[in-house]
Amino acid sequence: MSSKDSRILSGMRPTGKLHLGHLVGALDNWVRLQEDNQCFFMVADWHALMSEYECPSVVSESTFDNLIDWLAAGIDPAKSIIFIQSEVKEHLDLYMLFSCLTPLGWLERCPTYKEQLRQLSDRNVKTYGFLGYPVLQAADILLYKANKVPVGEDQLPHLELTREIARRVNGMYKKDIFPDPQALLTESPRLLGLDNRKMSKSFNNSVNLSDTADSVRKKIQNMITDPKRIKLGDPGHPKECNVFSYYKVFLRQREKEAFTWCTDAQKGCIECKTILAEALIEKISLHQEKRKKWTKDKAGLEQIIKDGRLRASQFAGQTLKELKQAMGIL
Repeated sequence: MSSKDSRILSGMRPTGKLHLGHLVGALDNWVRLQEDNQCFFMVADWHALMSEYECPSVVSESTFDNLIDWLAAGIDPAKSIIFIQSEVKEHLDLYMLFSCLTPLGWLERCPTYKEQLRQLSDRNVKTYGFLGYPVLQAADILLYKANKVPVGEDQLPHLELTREIARRVNGMYKKDIFPDPQALLTESPRLLGLDNRKMSKSFNNSVNLSDTADSVRKKIQNMITDPKRIKLGDPGHPKECNVFSYYKVFLRQREKEAFTWCTDAQKGCIECKTILAEALIEKISLHQEKRKKWTKDKAGLEQIIKDGRLRASQFAGQTLKELKQAMGIL
């Protein structure tokens, strides 16, 4: 174990352009975590293929683009191990071993499975791989013996499955190989999409980190606001308005002011959206400026990926060897 506080594993599926939800919901949190913890940050391309298998080029194209966003957001390869899941072969090896001993009922009872089927109803994801992807998640986490995993509340059932698998393996082979990873519930804000649904590429309701200023302005002006405020002179209800929820994240210094001008009908929704749009443009423009360094430095990016693969493989290989020895297959 590192001298740092905890060992943490987290990742993202490369299925398209990253958006503001990724930035404030995950990346900003990762930047904080890497200061005091031993962090493994993974581009989860095998996981992405669970839903994108019909168009795998999306995954390969998004992998490097997403990595550049990570670096621009402040993920530091000197402080964290950054790697691509498919480049560390032990992930699939451990996934296979876990698949052999994970009861099917554990997967079928997972409460998020049906919800994810609904969200991905435009694709055929009723596959063995999609049902079993929580087992791959468990392999990802336990391969590095992570004892903390940053998750939202919706991911808690998956983490509990990981713990059950770890306990089953440790008990079956009478050796404490794997830790009991604990949830690190993120305090990061969860942004809704522009239409008040979950922010998602498939819903086309996000502000992307690659959007132009004009695109941001257009998207924000089309945001759904307080449904009870019909006329300019009507008092608004900020707590029921998605635009105000964005103020609480991106315009904290004007949150109280915005609450007052909304409830007192001092400003209309269009003006409120205009102020928000300009704040988002400033933040996104700064991020895009930081991206330029890595977009131009392909050799530097490839070196980071190589170094991350080697460092991750060193941990992964040792864990897999330890498990195989306990199982008597090495």
